[in-house]
Amino acid sequence: MSTHDFIAIGLGPYNLGLACLTAPLGELDGLFLEARPDFDWHPGMMLDSARLQTPFLSDLVTLADPTSPFSFLSYLKEVGRLYPFYIRESFYPLRSEYNEYCRWAAAKLPNIRFGHEVTSITHDERDGLYTVHVGHTEFRARHLVLGTGTPPHVPPACAGLGGDVIHNSRYLEHRAALRAKRSITVVGSGQSAAEIYQDLLGGIDTHGYQLNWVTRSPRFFPLEYTKLTLEITSPDYVDYFHALPEPTRYRLEAGQKGLFKGINSDLVNDIYDLLYAKSVHGTVPTRLMTNTEVGTAAYDETRGVYTLGLRNVEQERDFTLETEGLVLATGYGYRTPAFLEPIRDRIRWDSHGRFDLARNYSVDHTGRGVFVQNAGTHTHSITSPDLGMGAYRNSWIIREMLGREHYPIEKSIAFQEFGVAS
Repeated sequence: MSTHDFIAIGLGPYNLGLACLTAPLGELDGLFLEARPDFDWHPGMMLDSARLQTPFLSDLVTLADPTSPFSFLSYLKEVGRLYPFYIRESFYPLRSEYNEYCRWAAAKLPNIRFGHEVTSITHDERDGLYTVHVGHTEFRARHLVLGTGTPPHVPPACAGLGGDVIHNSRYLEHRAALRAKRSITVVGSGQSAAEIYQDLLGGIDTHGYQLNWVTRSPRFFPLEYTKLTLEITSPDYVDYFHALPEPTRYRLEAGQKGLFKGINSDLVNDIYDLLYAKSVHGTVPTRLMTNTEVGTAAYDETRGVYTLGLRNVEQERDFTLETEGLVLATGYGYRTPAFLEPIRDRIRWDSHGRFDLARNYSVDHTGRGVFVQNAGTHTHSITSPDLGMGAYRNSWIIREMLGREHYPIEKSIAFQEFGVAS
């Protein structure tokens, strides 16, 4: 049975970044396990024009090590796309381009094992090692890094619906079937909902469907991207936020979603321009319903129609909407992996039953045995899902596992003060 310094479970961008940053470190022997057959980041949303909401510097490694051979610019140079990217004059890579970059990086790393689904994890008190079980195979390690990602979230009103309702994570594979319907409704308020609405709006004349967009938000909020707001994704703010009382952190978490779940302002404008252009030829068969939440949903198999029970929350008025196609662009939510159950008593939990992440991203009682990627909006604020903070978090995790700081970690970069100095 092989023993490693650490085992990372799940291979999204954050653990892939950890693999890249630890690759040149002879002192750390890591193994990366991923259940899927290869790397594929949100394949259902690889629309041609979709781009990242963060600049290319938020790649797997650059903000920890600008000289790394795993940088996005190194990828562009190797595949012969550096000059076209330069001439394009945009800091924001296409989403499909970022996915290809990640696949390129993963192919260079010999310690990644695809098709390895972890079934359980145990701990041996005698030698202090974790045993990771993958079917009949076992791997051992001193540290664990959890990066299993966030599965699609389905609103309670839509749970268990029949028919061919889809979550936005599977949009592309079902787009052709959607376009064949007489009516389509998109539910959601963020970037994915906007991208899908724009994509379907572009084909509304060709395919002749009624297109609806339903959102609980009072308007189609653009992502707030002013520079002083961006300082919230900083080491300074993480220090401030993590030190707040748990009830305060939860209250702030509920109000910060608009800071990372909004829509690119350019996309909002592009949608308006497309609506305007189509309206020149007459009324566009589309409805955009704000302040509207889905209270109930039912599917009539005979008619192939969904009936949504909707409520305008400001007017406090109920109404119904019938639609043949239904797309839930309702985001993702972290789910604690079942394989942690055997070591549940080694993990710290808060009063809400969620991980009690320490400032160094550990969740075990020793404070340096088990680390978590992207499951800490309640402890580390919106920096948790921010691609630009991935290299920063990995620098912390590497420091904790090495016992020294290999990649310099920025301590204070913000101009503003988030709290009263102690």
